[in-house]
Amino acid sequence: MIQKRFIAVIIICLLITSCSNKYQQFTSNYTFTTPAGTPDYSRLDHWAAHPVKWDPSDSIPLPLREGFRPDTSVDIFFIHPTTYTDKKSLLGLNAPVDNAELNAKTDYSTILFQASIFNEAGRVYSPRYRQANLSCYFPVTAEDTLQALAAFELAYQDVKAAFLYYLQHNNNGRPIVIAAHSQGTTHAKRLLKELFDGTELQKKLVVAYLVGMPLEPDYFSSIKPCNTPGQTGCACSWRTFKEGYEPDYVMNEKFVSIVTNPITWDAQIPNANRLLNKGGLLLNFNKLVKNVSNAKISGGVLWTDKPHFLGNVFLTTKNYHIADMNLFYLGIRENVKQRIAAYEKK
Repeated sequence: MIQKRFIAVIIICLLITSCSNKYQQFTSNYTFTTPAGTPDYSRLDHWAAHPVKWDPSDSIPLPLREGFRPDTSVDIFFIHPTTYTDKKSLLGLNAPVDNAELNAKTDYSTILFQASIFNEAGRVYSPRYRQANLSCYFPVTAEDTLQALAAFELAYQDVKAAFLYYLQHNNNGRPIVIAAHSQGTTHAKRLLKELFDGTELQKKLVVAYLVGMPLEPDYFSSIKPCNTPGQTGCACSWRTFKEGYEPDYVMNEKFVSIVTNPITWDAQIPNANRLLNKGGLLLNFNKLVKNVSNAKISGGVLWTDKPHFLGNVFLTTKNYHIADMNLFYLGIRENVKQRIAAYEKK
């Protein structure tokens, strides 16, 4: 099913990303070409993040550099959200993996501000894939819908191919954390369902962070929702909105999505004051904003007050999708280490 109603806020150039021209300064770093179009995951340049090269996921916010001790015994497989937001779809409905401007945008937005959350917890892998264009979430005609479904299918097959390559050539028996946001979560859910849910591979799953998309209560048969901060083999999920805002698409859902509070991580403590928020990471990568937002589970979403940061007067949107992870940057960073420690004690 095309989840067009969940992605509208991606087009807003706020908080962790802005208009793509800011990434022009990095395009010279991406000179590789892929004549056949199909990603080749034996090539490092077909990975936005990979442990054997430096990439923006290796960046550490200045306040966290002292005492930084990365764990290399666990792998993080991160699937990035939609960065191909060109309304005219000039490159086609699926993004090529060798477009320099798009790769610069991907790496210096989501890989820098989201994948870096996990760089102390384990070795970070994030594949480039032929992501579906933003327009695929908004089909108008039946033909549009068919084309959009095909675009999402192609994107998923790339993600799956990347994971299978990683599993065969790089994993070497390590425990795995799956992390994703937005379109990445659409693909991560399916990957988990096909390859982990009820299989031997599930034993390797430390936790899955499936952020920015709804997670149906019955989507998995064996992978359970995370109900405590140290639970393992489970899935966390949330979508963030301003308190009191109930989007029509949520109200029209025929299920109540699983929601994890990314401050308490405890199903028995669904609400948390912003003073318990250890720190968000917004526009300035080297500045953690403490107590930036509270978190309150309501229906199938996560509510928060208007985030507290310098300049928030200019924040008028009520949908905080684009900052789903960054409002809780330090909390996620610490939680994944807590779950890894619990997994290693099993």
